[in-house]
Amino acid sequence: MQFQNKVAIVTGAGQGIGAAITKKLAEQGATVAALDLNLDQAKNAIGDLGGDHLALQVDVSDSKSVIAAIRQAREKFGRLDFAVNNAGIGQAAGDGSDKFYAAMESRNAELAEGKEPTTHVDHLIHMEDDGWAGVMAVNLNGAFYVCREAVRIMAEDDRGGAIVNITSTSAQSGEGSPHYVTSKTALIGLTRQLARELAPRGIRVNAVAPGPTDTPIMSGLPQEWITSMEQSVPLGRMAQPSEVAGAAAYLLSDDASFVTGSVLVANGGSYHF
Repeated sequence: MQFQNKVAIVTGAGQGIGAAITKKLAEQGATVAALDLNLDQAKNAIGDLGGDHLALQVDVSDSKSVIAAIRQAREKFGRLDFAVNNAGIGQAAGDGSDKFYAAMESRNAELAEGKEPTTHVDHLIHMEDDGWAGVMAVNLNGAFYVCREAVRIMAEDDRGGAIVNITSTSAQSGEGSPHYVTSKTALIGLTRQLARELAPRGIRVNAVAPGPTDTPIMSGLPQEWITSMEQSVPLGRMAQPSEVAGAAAYLLSDDASFVTGSVLVANGGSYHF
């Protein structure tokens, strides 16, 4: 019960990694405010945990929504010790994903027939402004809004705290779509800058970079891509959300009291240079 009497907020808490982190922190004694765009899923995430937890609907791409939700949690619980930025998306309307996947299917068909492939698997040239902005608004802007409001409260209370940002090994490998990879790479930069700035306040900021993880976001990917990712992992499988949650819990804990500005890579042994 290392998080007894601690209060945490977790974004994207309704499913996948966010739900696993919410469960892990609650099991170790924390009181958790589960924030998600889907309120029903957030309620489900805390439904069987026992204790006095809170489910709140929030759109992390809207700073006013973020401020209102975090302030509500602070008012209810009287403090804020941890923030976990997990909310993230891989696609947005107008980002050209449909054309990208169609091209991938055509190229795979050419290869299966033993032909020299002539189809280019393009994504960038099909991406409209709104598609780019939609993913950046959630993955990067949302994390900034949450960090800002959480730190404002931690500074007001003057008791320190810890923040964990969920990024991705795509920031190392470059694998993935332009907006997703860029947003996750920028999140590492934000993590490192905030770690330096906030250290005098006793606020630690770290990141977890999962490799392929068995979450609902994977449902939008072609099966051949998923299979290829699994085969590229030395452990031969995707991570389970609970395994990523364990990494996040470590970074929030006193066991990581001298760890800040770090990226804990949980990728099953896959390294890219």
